[in-house]
Amino acid sequence: MDLRKLKTLIDLVSESNVSELEITEAEGKVRIVKGGGATVQVPAPAPLAAAAPAPSAAPVVAAPAPAEVPAGHIVKSPMVGTFYRSSSPGAKPFVEVGSQIKEGETICIVEAMK
Repeated sequence: MDLRKLKTLIDLVSESNVSELEITEAEGKVRIVKGGGATVQVPAPAPLAAAAPAPSAAPVVAAPAPAEVPAGHIVKSPMVGTFYRSSSPGAKPFVEVGSQIKEGETICIVEAMK
């Protein structure tokens, strides 16, 4: 888990009425208790199963075509929050998928809990 995300979670718990928060993600599990220490638990790797022997006369199958990768740049939010495509319900979205944008142009609103 990203250190900034962990710090944000700790700050949210300390500033709210929540006394305990537990989050499980692919990287591990985090449990934050107000008044206690934050603990990070990393799951043990799953044991690997033995591979089955391949059949000797297996038919040759063409590999599926790779998924189409979108052209352009994917924008990722630096924080967790609620994503809004437009300034209000029913309003025109700031941008559409595939639009060309310029530096400094508003593309969305990410509302984060304080």
